Amino acid sequence: MLRRLLDRVDFTKGLGFRLGGLLSLAILPIGLISVIQTLHLSREYERSSEIALLGRTTTAAAGERALLQSALGTADALGPAILETMNRPEACADIMRGFVQRTVNFVYAGFTALDGTTLCSSLAVGQDMRQDPAFQQFMDSPGTLVTSSAVGAAGGAQSIAVIQPLYRGAELLGYISVAMSADMLRSTHVAGLGQDNTRIITFNNQGQILSLDRDSEGMVEDLLPRGKSLTSLLSRSETTFSDYVNSGEKRVFSVVPVVPGLVYALGSWNRSESGIAGIDLTRRTALLLPLVLWAVSLAVAYFAVYRLVLRHIRELRGQMRRFAIGDRTAPPPVLADAPAEIADMSQTFHNMARILIRDEEAMEAAVNEKTVLLKEVHHRVKNNLQLIASIINMQIRMIDHDDARRVLRSVQDRVASLATIYRNLYQAEHLDSVEADRLISDIIAQMSNASLGPDMGLRIETQLEPLVLMPDQAVPLSLLATEAFTNALKYSGRQADGSPPWVRVILRADGDDHAVLEIQNSTGGATGAESTGLGSQLIEAFAMQLEGEAETEQTDCRFILRLRFQVDPLLKRPWGVSAGEVNLTSAARPGSRH
Repeated sequence: MLRRLLDRVDFTKGLGFRLGGLLSLAILPIGLISVIQTLHLSREYERSSEIALLGRTTTAAAGERALLQSALGTADALGPAILETMNRPEACADIMRGFVQRTVNFVYAGFTALDGTTLCSSLAVGQDMRQDPAFQQFMDSPGTLVTSSAVGAAGGAQSIAVIQPLYRGAELLGYISVAMSADMLRSTHVAGLGQDNTRIITFNNQGQILSLDRDSEGMVEDLLPRGKSLTSLLSRSETTFSDYVNSGEKRVFSVVPVVPGLVYALGSWNRSESGIAGIDLTRRTALLLPLVLWAVSLAVAYFAVYRLVLRHIRELRGQMRRFAIGDRTAPPPVLADAPAEIADMSQTFHNMARILIRDEEAMEAAVNEKTVLLKEVHHRVKNNLQLIASIINMQIRMIDHDDARRVLRSVQDRVASLATIYRNLYQAEHLDSVEADRLISDIIAQMSNASLGPDMGLRIETQLEPLVLMPDQAVPLSLLATEAFTNALKYSGRQADGSPPWVRVILRADGDDHAVLEIQNSTGGATGAESTGLGSQLIEAFAMQLEGEAETEQTDCRFILRLRFQVDPLLKRPWGVSAGEVNLTSAARPGSRH
């Protein structure tokens, strides 16, 4: 019951629905062509109206665009002059005053430092600008700004300031401000565009109104979308949309950039004057009849094609899914009584499955053979190294000289460490990785059993976190651990309080792509614990192979050797799955059975 319900809800995704839709379109009455044309024309008319509104808004703000871009260019041009005369405030102020006197568009030009002091200005030098809204906005977000400012305005009015940051190299020194009166900016408006209900508002990227057309003063809230701020309209730049204003009237709005990223213009239009009124009703009426006829034809076409196409495709889909999840007992059978095209597809899938089964068997046999051979190589290398270690051990027993025995013992430890590496390689599940914590633990256990007598009383502690390495890193790490552990055993001493000597080995992760190996031992107050012989040279060489640096630290009671190295990432296995797991390339439909 549940499966049938899901099939009914999900039927629109099937081939039957799509074929039915195409067939239903072919049998629609000729009269629908006129309806489609009506919808097409209504969409074209709506798009043309939107483009026209954007163009009219852009035209209304064209004067402001020219004035603001001129101010931005002027601020950039004043930068070199300010940098050259910054150490001469009077000369710099003369340049600013001369610039303002020669132009009619600007009422102020100057440079303000980061502490709020005006170092160079067409007005008084040394003014404190920290209370100026423009300064506060710049300090909150250093960069190019177009905002209102109190500087240069007469009678307590606000001016419009264009701000550019000033750098010396990479150092931010402050900002250059070029201001114009609000009346100057407003005078460039093409107000109303010949219509009484059209209003244009200019605002910056922080939602601050810069200018209004003269008829908009005192009723700004009645011109903006209800419940929306100007900053929320930035995402609708270069678009038109309809919304209600506070008075309850539905108006059409257009948003265009005046200075991209800095200043925008909002056009507020009466629907009758925008040319969009009446389009929605026409569209709904034109869509009703074809939708009804299309739905009926879709249902008829679905049942018509079910027996010819769909049931065979579903059977073929089931065969493919069963084959994908691992059914390799036999190639899927070819569909009977199917149309020629589907029967040919089924035959092709049958042949492909038969070839894949044959090739998979051959590849699996080849992989197994290579795995066995590689493990046998690792096993034989391990046996040969153990044999060498045994020969060295026999030679040690035959030599009476203590120094020679000690040298041969160190060589035997190194050979045994290599043998332990190869033993871990052929015992590992994956031949391309080594469990470093297990490897070091085996080496420590092996060296402890071989080097420590029952009466030495040496305590060995290990703190080894799980760590998987490539063989190229595991070999130098294990050899370095062998040398460092040998030195720790050699120089460990009884502590001052009489407690037995100890050696501690720590392996831990350090972030996502680094690891740290530490080997510590008690010194009992003895000095000279750091070796300067072959062991130290080998430790340094193995650290270089790991692209790390071995560091030593010695206190009164302990000696520490620490190595931090980068862990190379392991090669990812296909799709991140292990053997036996299967990921289908397409999800089975809910309720489907194989």
